Amino acid sequence: MSRKYFGTDGVRGLYGGPVVNEKFATQLGFAATQWLRGPGERRKITDGTPQPALERRNTSGIGRVLLGRDTRASGAPLEAAIARGFRAGGAEVVSLGVLPTPALARAVWLSGARMGVMITASHNPAADNGIKFFGNRGLKLTDLQEEQIEGYLDAAVMLPEPWLESRPGAVEDYLAAARSLLPHHALAGWRIALDTAHGATCVTSPVALRTLGAELVAVGDAPDGRNINDGVGSEHPELLAAKVRESGARVGIAHDGDGDRCLMCDERGGILDGDELLAILAVHALTTGTLDKQVLVATVQSNLGLDAAVAAAGGRVVRTPVGDRYVIERMLAEGATLGGESSGHILCAGVSPTGDGLVAALRVLGVMLATGRPLSELRRVMAKFPQRSRALTVREKRPFEALATLTAAVHALERELGTRGRVLVRYSGTEPKLRLLVEGPTEDQVRAGLSDLEAAARVDLDIVDPAG
Repeated sequence: MSRKYFGTDGVRGLYGGPVVNEKFATQLGFAATQWLRGPGERRKITDGTPQPALERRNTSGIGRVLLGRDTRASGAPLEAAIARGFRAGGAEVVSLGVLPTPALARAVWLSGARMGVMITASHNPAADNGIKFFGNRGLKLTDLQEEQIEGYLDAAVMLPEPWLESRPGAVEDYLAAARSLLPHHALAGWRIALDTAHGATCVTSPVALRTLGAELVAVGDAPDGRNINDGVGSEHPELLAAKVRESGARVGIAHDGDGDRCLMCDERGGILDGDELLAILAVHALTTGTLDKQVLVATVQSNLGLDAAVAAAGGRVVRTPVGDRYVIERMLAEGATLGGESSGHILCAGVSPTGDGLVAALRVLGVMLATGRPLSELRRVMAKFPQRSRALTVREKRPFEALATLTAAVHALERELGTRGRVLVRYSGTEPKLRLLVEGPTEDQVRAGLSDLEAAARVDLDIVDPAG
């Protein structure tokens, strides 16, 4: 069995489309309760015989489910819809309102809730939305667990009254934990440019940084339900870089719509991606003897320069498929405490059970404070291999075995690069896109290789160009 609706990071798509809509959200919430009940109880409900609409069941065996959302206009109706499904299946449902994804994960982790659900499409445009599930330790569900939930999507549901309990406190607890990562008033005298992407961190990150003494230059801090990630945030850090240069800020911080990513700018406006932030954190931890197992977990997307920087400091990099949940799974297996992605998902075990943009930023600021060095100097710890990437929107994700021209181009480029570079071709797990990446010894070789791959992809696939 393979997943039909879940992708790399939950269920995601255009709001009002065939998947991301209120009816599907209700069915998904109900299916999740059947999975939570365990095999014995599920057999009583879905034994293969036709079932009438189900009344709300006793909460025994289900427990509490926490819901959160980002600032999209579609978040509230989807939250109400999935809550109906959970309540129909017998769960106690509590809304935490608008908050960052890591705050929801932390609340699940600490409260003993059975599950957490975040209504968000992360870095996607405002027209999209999605649903992410977290297990009772605040960790994202595995591929197998998501497959099992999908197996219960056809069960009938009688909708209960559209009532949803709200509970304050999760944001305050999250902020207290974040502020504790640095000494009191540690950022006094610091001017920081902060881009919250008109998203879920519009309140939390400013409060945390101001409480620590920072003066903020705000970007992307006026959500209206339709402008999340619109030209701002970690997907568009150019505006933040300009603000850093214009304001004389010491550093810039950019989140995505739900707050589980972080990119940064140095005092010159130079943009640092997740790989560079990971290198700074890992090398500092290796130098101070605080990187457990001397292991950093990264994905196949990360630049080979990260491996070189960590190896030079006495550590090693372990690679996983793309997706922060695969990173955390490998971190748990390795006993590692630091991992992440070039996209800016950075996971600090023991502090947060998922990628956390605010925690990542505070950790990097902590290195700056400990060393007395600006970010422009700290980033020199990693020398990036020349790398180029491209995302091509496709009408259909055809199987790779059917893409003969592209496969031949990949093999030819791999032979040319040998051990001096690498090629990565994959479909996005959250968008209808083919992602191409080439890394190699020279910029010219990388540029030419990427051009060859794109030309081959256009032979095998129906590519949707932005103008068309």
